[in-house]
Amino acid sequence: MSEQPEQTFYDEIGGEETFRRIVARFYEGVAGDEVMRPMYPEEDLGPAEERLRLFFMQYWGGPTTYSDRRGHPRLRMRHAPFAVTPDARDRWLQHFRAALDSVDLTPEQDARFWDYATHAAQFMVNTFE
Repeated sequence: MSEQPEQTFYDEIGGEETFRRIVARFYEGVAGDEVMRPMYPEEDLGPAEERLRLFFMQYWGGPTTYSDRRGHPRLRMRHAPFAVTPDARDRWLQHFRAALDSVDLTPEQDARFWDYATHAAQFMVNTFE
């Protein structure tokens, strides 16, 4: 009797395709947001979208492509050049909420992802103006 490998959250919610949909929807919101958009200096949001998608995929048990390419996430360090205010946090969460709402997650899956997102967004706040 062989043991089945434990299913990761990445697998449970649909793998790469689900993460693609979530992150694409998130960046649709960011693209038109006057507070968030200036935090992305690249003209094309595609590279930022890919980085976030790969980070989430790895965090939730998918491929380690993010770390293979970029090393340790060092999230606070990577966000330090930007003034992440409580308003920016709230806007980030608004767009992320819309992104999660755009995919078919169970209430439990949604709550698990949203809990992570809210904690991570608060952790990134570095300016209180």
